[in-house]
Formats: sequence, C-alpha cells, structure tokens
Amino acid sequence: MIDVLVVDDDFRVAEINAKYVGKVPGFRVAARAHSAAQALASVQRGTIDLVLLDHYLPDQTGLELVHRMREQGHGTDVIMITAAGDVTTVQTAMRLGALHYLVKPFTFAALRTRLDSYAALRRTVDRVGGRGIAGQEQVDRIFGALRTTPAPASPGLPSGHSEPTTDLICRVLHHADHPLSAHEVAAETGLSRSTAQRYLRHLEQAGRLRLSLRYGDTGRPEHRYAWVAP
Repeated sequence: MIDVLVVDDDFRVAEINAKYVGKVPGFRVAARAHSAAQALASVQRGTIDLVLLDHYLPDQTGLELVHRMREQGHGTDVIMITAAGDVTTVQTAMRLGALHYLVKPFTFAALRTRLDSYAALRRTVDRVGGRGIAGQEQVDRIFGALRTTPAPASPGLPSGHSEPTTDLICRVLHHADHPLSAHEVAAETGLSRSTAQRYLRHLEQAGRLRLSLRYGDTGRPEHRYAWVAP
C-alpha cells in the first residue's frame, strides 16, 4: 500500500480528497494535516510515501513546506493540489520536484489518473532498480510512467465496459516491460480476474493488445497480453 498524507487547510476539502484517495486501489490515507507544521511533523515520522499538498496553508505556503522538507533531507514524493494556477508557482513546484500539479476544482477521475501514474512510476522504478544500472530504455520508461494521458481505447465499448476501467488496464499494459496475464493485470489494477479477463479479451480483439501463449507444466497455455503501440 502507498501511504498518503492529505494536506489542506479546509477540513471539508481534506475529507473529500481523503475519500477520493481511499477509492483508488493500492492507496490509503495515513494522515491528514491542515497546516504546514502538522504536515512536516507527519513527514518527519517517516511513514509517508506521498503528500497531496495544497499551496495556501495558514502558516506557510505548500512550496515553502516542500523546500523545508528537502532541506531536512526528506525525499517524500509530492503532488500539488491547489487553486494556485500562476505560472511562477507551477514552475517553482516543478523545480522542487513535485511530480504532478492538479488545479482546483478537479474531478475524482483527474486525481485518480495522477495517482495511477504515480503507482506506475513506483512499479517501474522497482523493476528497473533491481538491475542496478539503468540504460536509456529504462530511463525513458521511468520518465514515461508519469504521463497522465491515458492510452487510447477502442471506440464503441461493449455493454458493461467503462471508459475509466479500460483506460486503467491500458495504462498498466502500456507501462509493463513484459506481457502480463489476466491474474497479473487484476493484481495491478485491483479488479477481479474475471473482469480483467473480459476487458483484456475486448482490447485484444480491438487490436490494442497482442496475445501470446505460455505453456506451463500442466500443458494448459496461459494467455499473456502485451501493449501494441498505436
């Protein structure tokens, strides 16, 4: 699980954001904070993976908080969620290492897209990190994991298929460095195996995925799916 700190000076907004986070598989809200001081104390405890950070806080700005975190050696990841839309603030957030910048008001789908790409980044870094040294291909894969534009889905989804679920499965396959089974896709997305299989079959028939078979000891082939570049 990815432990998230939700930081917003408005208690109601913090609660809404926390509920959004709780709806995304693989994420959980570890703490809430309504000031920079509270947020820094949570980060200092060392249990936070990701901070969803408002910029306008009562005691410091969100970017000042990030600067203090970095000065103290905390590399905790940050996604800015704020009404501040001026270019200077956005540029400063980038320079301080914010991974995403989401402008209020936003939808659950917009936040989920950022969280999904963040989870993909962590998975990609874990895979590449096991090799010790990353070549250009692995570096490109790490940077590409943060892209938030979903892979194009086939038009005319069948009855019972949703666009967000299709986008989620496409994103997982797009960032995978090897073909995945329905069981692996289900584990990555939080879907049931039968649901993942249904979407994978449709995407394969639509030409978005390539199907291959892997034979095990039982002789029964395992269906594995790989992303087909458009």
